[in-house]
Amino acid sequence: MGDQRVGAVVITWNRREEALTSVGRLLGLPERPHVVLVDNGSDDGTAQAVADTYPEVEVVALHENLGAVGRNVGVARLRTPYVAFADDDTWWAPGSLSRAADVLDAHSRLAVVTARILAEPGGRDDPIVVELRDSPVPGPAWLPGPALGSFLAGASVVRREAFLECGGFNRRLWLGGEEELLAVDLATAGWELCYLEQLTVHHQASRSRDAHARRRVGLRNTLWFTWLRRPVGAALRRTMHLARTVPRDRVSALAALDALRGLPWVLAERRRVPPRVEARLASLEDSQAGSRARRYVS
Repeated sequence: MGDQRVGAVVITWNRREEALTSVGRLLGLPERPHVVLVDNGSDDGTAQAVADTYPEVEVVALHENLGAVGRNVGVARLRTPYVAFADDDTWWAPGSLSRAADVLDAHSRLAVVTARILAEPGGRDDPIVVELRDSPVPGPAWLPGPALGSFLAGASVVRREAFLECGGFNRRLWLGGEEELLAVDLATAGWELCYLEQLTVHHQASRSRDAHARRRVGLRNTLWFTWLRRPVGAALRRTMHLARTVPRDRVSALAALDALRGLPWVLAERRRVPPRVEARLASLEDSQAGSRARRYVS
């Protein structure tokens, strides 16, 4: 019967073979999760290929690329209390989903658990792992792992109730650092996030990706998030740090222009987090400044 507590959502776009592999690995887990594949408007036959190969999978074929909002669509289709996210280039280790569900069952205010990420081929710790493991974010004593200020969607299991309560991923952010805004909104609502070493996700970065586009969106989203939720002083510090450290090239300039174009929306939606949440964000500033994993380079 597997584990009826956890469903899985995969988002994909124009990666037919990788999506087939990712879905097949999820279906092969001992937890046997109900899988929802959300295809973000692919034109390479991804949705039909998955539906034909795995008829037990619920395939949602969108007409446009909604980015991370595709996960919102998938979560809405599930009724399980917990949802494991996977990208088309990540896969969960056997037993991890049940362990995540056990921890979430035991801690009713825990909204997100993020797994150890192994980079493939080779099975080495992804550079982000040390930052997750040594997170300086203060958290309650009952947390089963280090408290986090944000999370990585493709390596996390979320409590569906908390995800829906806080609105899921924001449509404007699309895809790239979109987790940060949701994470602080969860924390503001009283939910906790943590890293769990005993969970494992494998990540074999797809060769089908536009590194420049990802950096452009990621930098824009960092600026938007900063001004949407941080106090003015902290937002200025973060903005100036980025201005000093990002490459002085066309991609960075376009990202800054994108961020400025969104300024009316940011100002209209700006909502400062409470002091307890800002303290968590401030605790991350030093580690973010020296991060090997959050560098805006292509």
